[in-house]
Amino acid sequence: MKTSDFAYDLPQELIAQTPLTPRDSSRLMVLNRKTGEILHRHFYDLPDFLKPGDLLVINNSRVIPARLYGKRTDTGGDVELLLLSQKEAGVWETLVKPGKRAREGAVISFGDGLLTGTITKVQDDGNRLISFDCKENIFAVLDQIGQMPLPPYITAKLNDKERYQTVYSKDLGSAAAPTAGLHFTPELLQKVKDKGVNIAQVTLHVGLGTFRPVKVDDVTNHKMHTEWYHIPQEAADLIAQTKKNGGRVICVGTTSCRTVESAAQRGQFGESSGDTDIFIYPGYTFKTMDGLITNFHLPESTLIMLVSAFCGYEHTMHAYEVAVKERYRFFSFGDAMLILE
Repeated sequence: MKTSDFAYDLPQELIAQTPLTPRDSSRLMVLNRKTGEILHRHFYDLPDFLKPGDLLVINNSRVIPARLYGKRTDTGGDVELLLLSQKEAGVWETLVKPGKRAREGAVISFGDGLLTGTITKVQDDGNRLISFDCKENIFAVLDQIGQMPLPPYITAKLNDKERYQTVYSKDLGSAAAPTAGLHFTPELLQKVKDKGVNIAQVTLHVGLGTFRPVKVDDVTNHKMHTEWYHIPQEAADLIAQTKKNGGRVICVGTTSCRTVESAAQRGQFGESSGDTDIFIYPGYTFKTMDGLITNFHLPESTLIMLVSAFCGYEHTMHAYEVAVKERYRFFSFGDAMLILE
């Protein structure tokens, strides 16, 4: 398949710039992955489509306020930094702007000296490794001086940082939110549980590679970015039990999907963790996931390819046509799809 096969026309005004209040008031397109049938509902209607014995798999990763603005200590020049992932204690892989002047040995000060970082290595892909020095816990400092790393297509200011976090986020480490989970409220989660549906928590720290465009014509030549995941024993047991009892494993977001499918691909059905660069596109055979809750994704992205792998190329592209026609809101702060049989 060609990358251009996954293109579609999206009016700019359908890109959601701000989240809705309350969270679960967003629209929900319900798509039958076998027939292509489409229903139009709201996210608060989700429990109506779940059955006792089903399992929701949620990604509890929490977004780091990873965008920093600082100054070079030697020249006073402005520097913008984006933390991508922690490589070891105090050492992070980062994106630095302007990149040409960000050479090895350069020292950058943030928050009037609350945090300083030294560039220790320029990698082949242009990312920088930076060793940080701060008097407090770095995450506490980031909470004071860091900004949320909103995707480039969101230009509106986010007044409440928590609106780019899920209500169940707890494990710090993501450079972007697992956005399908943004629609849940504590009350909706309780309604799901009251329906007899179990909830399993896994962790996948979302990398900015999520937003990187596919630059090759042939989909199969694309190299996925690497992300770290963890499946605790409790979640693994719930998945196994659900499968054994004939329930459905429904992943909240493509990150939860990639987590459980990565583990299944490696034959790891107990507690497991590690790096994954799994790339799911049409032709992939799903080993664990039976249903998916997801937002509407960028044209030609790996995420729309994953959706197409799950419910079929024709059904997916038709659903996106309908979403545009029906004026659904797109991307991170947009509306959602529920894909089931």
